[in-house]
Amino acid sequence: MKKMILVLATVCITSIIHAQQELRIDTGKSIINWKGSDLLDLNTHNGTVKFKNGVIRRKGIFITGGEFEVDMNSIINIGDRYNEMLITHLKSEDFFDVKKYPIAKLEIINTRYINATNLDVIAYLTINDIRHIIQYQSTIENINNQVLLKSKFIIDRTLWKINYKSKNFLINLKDDIISNTIDFEVVVVANQDGC
Repeated sequence: MKKMILVLATVCITSIIHAQQELRIDTGKSIINWKGSDLLDLNTHNGTVKFKNGVIRRKGIFITGGEFEVDMNSIINIGDRYNEMLITHLKSEDFFDVKKYPIAKLEIINTRYINATNLDVIAYLTINDIRHIIQYQSTIENINNQVLLKSKFIIDRTLWKINYKSKNFLINLKDDIISNTIDFEVVVVANQDGC
């Protein structure tokens, strides 16, 4: 009996090491934090947007990929008296055109581990139905049977045709200019499946 248990345990461990796993993210705990500002970073807005769904792909203990859908209707701004007006504007055609493009996507296509907890990531980011490659670094932790993946990256919004009040497209530079960059801090929490 003990021998049988040992054999099954060995098979289970071997399967975990070699098999590709998909870990579903916990959309209640996973979040995307964003920050935008004017050109000189004197006036800033920050908020959050939620994931609709997503999976992390893992081979053994190593993350190899992932796909995530972001619910653009969930975008909020934090701590601003003009909150409702700003959110309405962010959802409009000037920015994310949420009525036409309610979902943004992030697809991890390649990873390279720097050490046990830090990795370089290459991913596709799709916003407004425009897809570009981005590169960033992530940290990974395993806590209480959950995988915690934290990432930071900055994008140039004009690559996704978000050109409203960009310095690239304003003739009159006296107008209020909004920085082309948007900062993101992403926290993904996924539950680890047993054998």
